[in-house]
Amino acid sequence: MLASGLMPTYQSTPDFEHGRSESTGILLVNLGTPEEPSAPAVRRFLKQFLSDPRVIEYPRWLWWLILNGVILRIRPSRSAAAYQKIWTDDGSPLMIFSKAIADGVQAQLHETANVELAMSYGEPSIDAAIDRLLAQGARRLLVLPMYPQYSGTTTASVFDAVARKLNGLRWIPELRFINQYHDEPGYIDSLAASIREFWKQEGRGTRLMFSFHGVPRSTLMKGDPYHCQCQKTARLVAAALELGDDEWILSFQSRVGREEWLRPYTDETIVELGQQGLDRLDVVCPGFSTDCLETLEEIAMQNAELFLESGGESLHYIPALNARDDHVRFLADLIERHLGGWPRSYSDDPACRERALAMGASR
Repeated sequence: MLASGLMPTYQSTPDFEHGRSESTGILLVNLGTPEEPSAPAVRRFLKQFLSDPRVIEYPRWLWWLILNGVILRIRPSRSAAAYQKIWTDDGSPLMIFSKAIADGVQAQLHETANVELAMSYGEPSIDAAIDRLLAQGARRLLVLPMYPQYSGTTTASVFDAVARKLNGLRWIPELRFINQYHDEPGYIDSLAASIREFWKQEGRGTRLMFSFHGVPRSTLMKGDPYHCQCQKTARLVAAALELGDDEWILSFQSRVGREEWLRPYTDETIVELGQQGLDRLDVVCPGFSTDCLETLEEIAMQNAELFLESGGESLHYIPALNARDDHVRFLADLIERHLGGWPRSYSDDPACRERALAMGASR
């Protein structure tokens, strides 16, 4: 019940027409990116991103003070400088590769469903993407967050955004949601193939590091499965590559603040390996479906330099799966399997419209 005593209002469907053909909508969701590598654009992006209670679980009043009083005054200019290092003439790598994946999945699915790309933060928004699917007659909606490993900070945030949008609709579509695909054979095979191809072209390092995005350790203690799923992904890929236990290592990157995050930390591990005299280190980031700031600037630039400064000879970053053919085929196959058994609606029967009009419907 609303505190104000007012009844909620729900989005109408003015373009509804009896007998209209229905469709299935596929919503692919990635994290998002600033519109441009400038401090103002980065500030807008960070404000939306860091205001999400799924991302930062501090008391809201306290976090509001920290975010607006400190972080958004300092971090945008620093992050903008980092984005400028990886920005291309066509824009953000994350956006470029995400669009290519969406186009590829649509081509694989043919006319089975309509595919729309959305970002959790920034544009294109989840709300706008769902509106586009609804305008195409979507009465069934399948959501695929492009995060292989489930985390409350990412996957659950997508669900929240989709639920908020659907909560405002008068006629909601049937909904399916893919939580994770961290151990799917097609995903593991694509990762292993990409690493083999890189080694064939660039040679092979002494050790392979699997670097996943970090999250606070408290999320693990509260039951988030992310840590376990990262471990399983790395173990399965290492097995596919027939690596011995001493040939690979797992770590977590991108931590911020003073709170303890999942260990071991990528930067500290890289320093230790350099100090041990490791000559070449190869790094792959299986938690990122597309290359982005965290892979191209943090790993391939910052951490590569850190490895050299610590005594290592070279760090080689192995690109994300991006829009590789095998990656796109896997995602399309994953979607088709999750669409299996979804009953077809018969509201597009031509007789439906005739009956409705005879009973007094206007359309």
